[in-house]
Amino acid sequence: MARVLMKGCEAIAEAAVRAGCRFFAGYPITPQNEIPEYFARRLPEVGGSFVQGESEVASVNMVYGAVSAGTRAMTSSSSPGIALKSEGISYCAAARMPLVYCNVARGGPGVGAIQPAQMDYFQATKASGNGGFRMIVLAPSTVQEAVDLTYAAFDYADRDMNPVLILADGVIGTMMEPVELPDMKTDEEIAAIKESKKKWACIGHELDYANRSWIQPGQWDTMKMQAWNEDAARLYDSWNKDIQVEEYLVEDAELILTAYGISGRICKSVVDILRAQGYRVGLIRPITVSPFPYASFDNIDYNICKAVLDVEMSIPAQYYEDVAIGVKNRAVIETCLCSGGNVMSREAVIRSSRKILDRLGGYVSGISLL
Repeated sequence: MARVLMKGCEAIAEAAVRAGCRFFAGYPITPQNEIPEYFARRLPEVGGSFVQGESEVASVNMVYGAVSAGTRAMTSSSSPGIALKSEGISYCAAARMPLVYCNVARGGPGVGAIQPAQMDYFQATKASGNGGFRMIVLAPSTVQEAVDLTYAAFDYADRDMNPVLILADGVIGTMMEPVELPDMKTDEEIAAIKESKKKWACIGHELDYANRSWIQPGQWDTMKMQAWNEDAARLYDSWNKDIQVEEYLVEDAELILTAYGISGRICKSVVDILRAQGYRVGLIRPITVSPFPYASFDNIDYNICKAVLDVEMSIPAQYYEDVAIGVKNRAVIETCLCSGGNVMSREAVIRSSRKILDRLGGYVSGISLL
């Protein structure tokens, strides 16, 4: 398929439409405004519906209703808006509804800054709402990856009957890159998807409280609630097969950089620069940040690798905690951080890497890294 130049937010929305999304409800907030704006134009062209809700809370519950009726549906927001949607997301998790949503993250906490950040990692991977539910969380580092992951997210959500999150950031959302768009699902394919949901969808069946969890997203009966939690735990355990991770030049690396999203993309260029100067540096970049690719850190040869550098656009560090669980004290972990809407610079990562490499004895006299 021919490549087209698209802004990240618009590419995410187009990928959703091509995946069969036919309902979107959202509310404006920078830097994700182009997602609802694009849906407002695009959905009527394919027989879908767009609603600008009166609030984030209203919007997520509209999508809850749409997915309960068997329609592929989506919402999006940015950081504080996602926090407002958290109750509806938790309800979808409790009701086992295939919600897909996107967070184009900005600085925080509170209203924060409208510029890009990675300060929603805990919110995305540990506590997207009450009750301890989990989701597959996908973190793109390019606009192409955002397209591919959004398209796949609807299949994950339908397969698991569970929410799926696209965790992007303001850089990915607002930058323009050439992308290859996936094939548009046909009307027949979309109809078949909806037909497959008739057994449980809210489409006029007689009430069946035993099997229609969307009627009551929870249980007053504690034993039934525990049984639901046990079933959900089995689902979460099955996700190891879905882990995606990029491991780049890690086999002989004395220093491994690790980052996700836009920071991971920046780190990959740093690896190339340092490798060109003779330094043995590698990268581990999770694409699924939930479930987390702990096995990639187990596979490191710690006889060679003496340090890991966590790079993230968050102060205090959040992604660091999963890295520490993965490393298990087998190497020193250091950080390279920025926050508040400041974008991680390649130069900052090079400086941090150089300090570690100097300490490890890896500095080559007379070579400038910048």
